[in-house]
Amino acid sequence: MSVFARLVDQLADLLQPLFHASAAAAAIVLFTALVRLLVHPLSRAAARGQRARAALQPRIAELREKHADDPGRLQRAVLELHTEERVSPLSGCLPSLLQLPAFFLLYHLFSSSSAGGLLSHRLFTAPLGGRWTDALADGGLFGTAGLVYLALFALVAAVAAFNYRRTRLMTAKNPSPLAVADGERVPGLGAINRLMPFTSFFTLVTVAVVPLAAALYVVTSTTWSAVERAVLYR
Repeated sequence: MSVFARLVDQLADLLQPLFHASAAAAAIVLFTALVRLLVHPLSRAAARGQRARAALQPRIAELREKHADDPGRLQRAVLELHTEERVSPLSGCLPSLLQLPAFFLLYHLFSSSSAGGLLSHRLFTAPLGGRWTDALADGGLFGTAGLVYLALFALVAAVAAFNYRRTRLMTAKNPSPLAVADGERVPGLGAINRLMPFTSFFTLVTVAVVPLAAALYVVTSTTWSAVERAVLYR
């Protein structure tokens, strides 16, 4: 953790002439973007896997119709199809999972004392180690620190609305193959699919309760993900 904290500190020193007192905040945003750029190949691999699964959906639909009365045969036929086309039913999931350690590492760095002196810096007048409740207590909703959070909330809400619309369209167009097992709908997964588009809005809660440094990481990473998915899954 201290190694990454020093890297961000050094980056803040480089950005000092441009961003002055907010250089540490700018360094967090830039460092997060650089890490996301490094793991971008994994995102591309996940997108390829999802496109490969989507391409098989018409043939899987034909198999469901053909073996509607024999769930066991249907399951074997679907597995054989995946093997024949060299597409794993979970292709795309593994690259996404491999990215998680990097994301958890950064979140922990920017939300704990491991960040060292970073949390003592400010974004305008809002301390990077402070939370929204601190901003409300020091100037209220429209105080100088409160306005920083309002700007973050507005950005997160815009990204969440964008993700909501894309997720609904993609779910309608490519229903998850996990929603069907042995030719029957799996109870509960329909409700999960309906809730999925709303998950992006949970980021608003995260930004409201974590230190501002971690909120900057979350907002940067979430915005990057939205743009990245729009490009890779267009």
